[in-house]
Amino acid sequence: MPKHMKSRKSKIGSAPGTLVHVGDRLSENIKVTLIKYDKENFSKSLLDKIEDCFSSEGNVINWVDVDGLHEIEVIEKIGQEFNLHPLILEDILNTTQRPKIDFNENYIYIVLKMLYYDKKIKRIKSEQISFIILKNHVFSFQEFEGDVFDNLRKRLEQNKSNIRNKRTDYLAYSLIDAIVDSYFDILESIGDTIDDIEDTLMRNPSEKLLSNIYELKREMIFLRNSIWPLRDVLNGLIKSDYPLIEDKTTIFLRDIYDHTVQIMDIVETYRDILSGMLDTYLSSMSNKTNEVMKVLTVFSTIFIPLSFFTGIYGMNFEYMPELHFKYGYLIFWVITVISILIMIRYFRKKNWF
Repeated sequence: MPKHMKSRKSKIGSAPGTLVHVGDRLSENIKVTLIKYDKENFSKSLLDKIEDCFSSEGNVINWVDVDGLHEIEVIEKIGQEFNLHPLILEDILNTTQRPKIDFNENYIYIVLKMLYYDKKIKRIKSEQISFIILKNHVFSFQEFEGDVFDNLRKRLEQNKSNIRNKRTDYLAYSLIDAIVDSYFDILESIGDTIDDIEDTLMRNPSEKLLSNIYELKREMIFLRNSIWPLRDVLNGLIKSDYPLIEDKTTIFLRDIYDHTVQIMDIVETYRDILSGMLDTYLSSMSNKTNEVMKVLTVFSTIFIPLSFFTGIYGMNFEYMPELHFKYGYLIFWVITVISILIMIRYFRKKNWF
């Protein structure tokens, strides 16, 4: 099983709000991308300094995508500029967070899990992504470069795109929606893997197949733990009367909530299927063992009377009458063969083989 849990040793004993990166450093330098847009204009640029994204121009929406979390000073500067609580900054850097939502005076903080399915090794890879939603800014903090937002970026480039007429709450909805839609792709890939395992299970169950089933069960548990809290996040957004969330956006959030419920139903279904496959494997191996034991029992039973005959006539008593009989050896084999045929016929009649 892949190691989904990251070490938190560096956090032990630290004061609340201490900024320590918990996770893997997957690149040398962080990458900050700024996308600015409104109804008429769109621009995309890579920033050399994080301060370049702090300014706000009227109704222009600023999406700041930060790839890489190991440069703590960048997170500190963002926190100082937008008055983010130190505990929020700490959570951004701590990549072991459970999906959650926090409402603050001027912003909303959301943590989610962005998941990928590696078809080669058939494993789920996890990345924590955090969002800070403000009036004119949306910050997304990712552990490494690469995400599921390419289609969203293409939509933003189009002048007639509906998203260009919306505020930051709709951009946040679009980001969350892209993540949730990616879960369906993961489940589809896992479903194909389960179908392959099921076909192999019917033909040739093996220990390797059992290992694959156990690993998939662990993956489904991890997937469930990553997605289940998302319902609380969406429910909090839907029911909140926070000024940043417009009423028109709520109906879209309800749609994501419905998708999340559907995903959880699929996850639970897959878990039940894998549990059933495990029972099927154990039953198949038990049946194989029973078949082997049945064959061994039949052969043992056939040779029991033969052992009895040879045991008697293997004794060296001097006055055994059959020992000097001219046709004794022949008669012995006749009796042996007749005994074997009788037992075989009896076993066939009982459908034992």
